[in-house]
Amino acid sequence: MQETIAKLRAKAEAAELGGGEHRIQQQHLKGKLTARERIEILLDEGSFEEWDKYVEHRSHDFGMEDQKIPGDGVVTGYGTINGRLVFVFSQDFTVFGGALSEAHAEKICKVMDQAMKVGAPVIGLNDSGGARIQEGVASLGGYAEIFQRNVMASGVVPQLSVVMGPCAGGAVYSPAMTDFIFMVEDSAYMFVTGPDVVKTVTHEVVTPEELGGASVHTRKSGVADLSFENDVEALIRTRRFFDFLPANNREKPPRWPTEDPASRDEPSLNTLVPVDASKPYDIKEVITKVADEGDFFEVQPDYAQNIVIGFIRLQGTTVGVVANQPMVLAGCLDIDSSKKGARFVRFCDAFNIPILTLVDVPGFMPGTSQEYGGIIKNGAKLLYAYAECTVPKVTLITRKAYGGAYDVMASKHLRGDVNLAWPSAEIAVMGAKGAVEIIFRKELGDNEGIQRRTDEYQELFANPFIAASRGYIDDVIMPAETRERVCRSFAMLKDKKLENPWRKHGNIPL
Repeated sequence: MQETIAKLRAKAEAAELGGGEHRIQQQHLKGKLTARERIEILLDEGSFEEWDKYVEHRSHDFGMEDQKIPGDGVVTGYGTINGRLVFVFSQDFTVFGGALSEAHAEKICKVMDQAMKVGAPVIGLNDSGGARIQEGVASLGGYAEIFQRNVMASGVVPQLSVVMGPCAGGAVYSPAMTDFIFMVEDSAYMFVTGPDVVKTVTHEVVTPEELGGASVHTRKSGVADLSFENDVEALIRTRRFFDFLPANNREKPPRWPTEDPASRDEPSLNTLVPVDASKPYDIKEVITKVADEGDFFEVQPDYAQNIVIGFIRLQGTTVGVVANQPMVLAGCLDIDSSKKGARFVRFCDAFNIPILTLVDVPGFMPGTSQEYGGIIKNGAKLLYAYAECTVPKVTLITRKAYGGAYDVMASKHLRGDVNLAWPSAEIAVMGAKGAVEIIFRKELGDNEGIQRRTDEYQELFANPFIAASRGYIDDVIMPAETRERVCRSFAMLKDKKLENPWRKHGNIPL
């Protein structure tokens, strides 16, 4: 028996050593942690239960039968984050460069299947060179098996991808189908084809960072949601982010204790909106002053900055926030902001997270580049997302709500549950000057006449009371009391039940 135990220990030590001390040192020299070190930081101390530690690949080609390492390049299992169950896989770059084999894929699929059975989130720590070339189609089949599970788990359990190294070829599509993607700066890359292939095919010379680094995907492409300086920061922030999420689509969001009273006034909000409607202000000030303890976890802060999305807590419970940002493009909706907002709304709806919408939108962005790029269909994505959404929806119009953009931003007509407005709200088809030039274009002869008609239009529509008189706005509130009124609204809506007509699925304008 002692001999058997000794063999087990030796096998376990070999598995835990991964590619060996030399490759571990190389990983550290790059500023990267090993697969197991990452799990230790991500999960609560002592909570990790590892599965399939002794799995090995089954390839016999190209001398692979002599290169077998227990675990085969990925560490899988489950544990807890602040006491809440989570399944995790962490790719080990020290073993075959983290390349995915058939056995490697089977390990990932096993934890994903179990996560769906028990209703727990999945976090993938990606650090892989891609498909294991020596296995050919078996490796490609392994990717497809993971993709299938990503799709089946979508909207059932939250899926997070933390890209901590290279992620190329087929490897990028699994993170792409998860709910959120975080990246580590200077060490994480995502691209369908690498710089060498790009150079061969298109003759472009580009570095991995320029082609698919964290900066590219958080600022330009919108593929990634957040980037962090190093592995440790990424894992600590992932722990914090995880606390906002429910375990699955049958549970309500977690509730954490708070000493911040729901009745807290914020007098500074009374003077936030400038008298001059053309001057901007920072909508994030409203968000942080409404949130419990001013805690706002923003998602995609560097992409499509004319719309702001993220999570806050109200009375301890997670709430998703979507807000127009007057500081950027005057808060206009364009292609990128519409897609950004729509995906976030659909995530919140899938996982029973109430949505607070803050509106200051002068309309959709005009111009040929927007029309040629499909603003009609892309803008419709945000419209579709809000209209389909059944979770509690509270909307607050702080200033402008013009044209179709008024409708889109969780208006009463799209089943908004509680629609509030500040006295500074302007709800109209368009701005006063543009409206006057259309309505009175035949009779306007001088500047004085234009100004008189503009003032008249402003008086009629540059306020929330016409909409309130029709019941489109439930109440006009003082800005200082925003937190209290919003908290009361969500408390009233906590047991809301609303179901859409039965269907296999809708056909969102993709």
